[in-house]
Amino acid sequence: MRQQDIDILGSQVLPPQGLWIGGRSVDSLAGATVDVFSPIDGSKLTTLADGGPRDVDRAVAAARETYENGVWRNRPPAERKKILLAFAARIEAHALELAVLGVRDNGTEIGMAYKAEPLSAAGTMRWYAEAIDKLYGEIAPTGPGNLALVHREPLGVIGIIVPWNFPLMIGAWKIAPALAAGNSVVVKPSEVASLTLLRLAELGLEAGLPPGVLNVVTGVGSGAGAALAAHMDIDVLAFTGSGPTGRRLLEASARSNLKRVHLELGGKSANVVFADAPDLKTAAKVSAQGIFRNSGQVCVAGSRLLVQRSIYEEFVAEVARFAGAMKVGDPLRLETEIGAVSSEAQLRRNLDFAGGASAEGARLVCGGGRILEATGGSYMAPTIFADVAPNSRLFQEEVFGPVLAATPFDDEADAVRLANATPFGLAAAVWSQNLSRAHRLSRAIRAGVVHVNTYGGADVTVPLGGFGQSGFGRDKSLHAIDGYTDLKTVWIQL
Repeated sequence: MRQQDIDILGSQVLPPQGLWIGGRSVDSLAGATVDVFSPIDGSKLTTLADGGPRDVDRAVAAARETYENGVWRNRPPAERKKILLAFAARIEAHALELAVLGVRDNGTEIGMAYKAEPLSAAGTMRWYAEAIDKLYGEIAPTGPGNLALVHREPLGVIGIIVPWNFPLMIGAWKIAPALAAGNSVVVKPSEVASLTLLRLAELGLEAGLPPGVLNVVTGVGSGAGAALAAHMDIDVLAFTGSGPTGRRLLEASARSNLKRVHLELGGKSANVVFADAPDLKTAAKVSAQGIFRNSGQVCVAGSRLLVQRSIYEEFVAEVARFAGAMKVGDPLRLETEIGAVSSEAQLRRNLDFAGGASAEGARLVCGGGRILEATGGSYMAPTIFADVAPNSRLFQEEVFGPVLAATPFDDEADAVRLANATPFGLAAAVWSQNLSRAHRLSRAIRAGVVHVNTYGGADVTVPLGGFGQSGFGRDKSLHAIDGYTDLKTVWIQL
């Protein structure tokens, strides 16, 4: 990856973007569009087709046709595997193009975006391609007069709603197992970050996906998103995003056809540091990266730092030193470590949280405000508040920005109490060289993922999902395939 190549791709003029339905780009039936502005400098990038209910109808019909005629689901798993492997290869071949396109759209720093978006998506696609011809059905232990078979079958048309922070990575977590299992798919990306998923659909067609198996309808959530959620011919709706939107999707399912809904929602993840952590300097560096990379716009970000009181002041200061040394700036520059906040609206939300934390009595350690405003882009300094009260808004609510809440604890029981003191339960971390303590806390903390002496790094082989108001969907691993297949029993009288 060379800066020269990034600069060339980053200067390309983007044409208006249509919907991707039935293997081709089409305008919305109403002709409506949405302007796309880059958070890097505030400039207009392009326009998206603003899909409405009739456009969702078209996309769902295209997906349903391919499902019913069996052009994809009736192919042997080994043939689906071959096409999905070709799909993964196409993503890798266009990795830099996809990474730069995504950075221009949502502001993630290019070093992170390249690995976390196209390369991750390609790896996910390849993993599920390799897995799908290795899943077997079952023969039940019946008596001698019967034979009972248990088949795993695709569910039909899958609706997928993807957030703006990592659209390719999170999109692939859902698209890959759904396609591998034989389903047809309609994706609704965030209007803040749709460009890479539109390009992904083109690459799928080039790799051999039949037209109509993978469709992308862009537009605002109240239009295309709501129509997808309420559609009577969507069998499953898989969503990653906010809690309020997740609740609306459940309501839409109840009002429509009782479609299955898989929700991966927000987090307020606790990063718990004990005085006996193996290397406190490393813990401080990883803790800073765990909240400030991608401007904190990561669902599993370690946004609550819980530190044992005996090392609290020293450790928080060390995290602040690492944060202050991280370079914030143009996300298309290779030296940048923290890119732009995704939009002006999200930046205003972040700043509102920072102002509220000060008003509630938290102590500002560093940051707290907007920076690089002269660029026209949306940038915020890495921000740390200390002495954050457990009942405060900053402790309880997800910011989804570069804002860290630090709180001291006294002992294991206090650490567990504070870690579990929010309605969320997506991720957590425990830093301690005491193996017994690490096991005790990893069981006691209510979270879908608990890291020990690290933060992040879990790959596609293990599931991701949360407890409580972090939702109940599961992405990644073989368990994800359960969300896109159903079990059918065949009982045979011999």
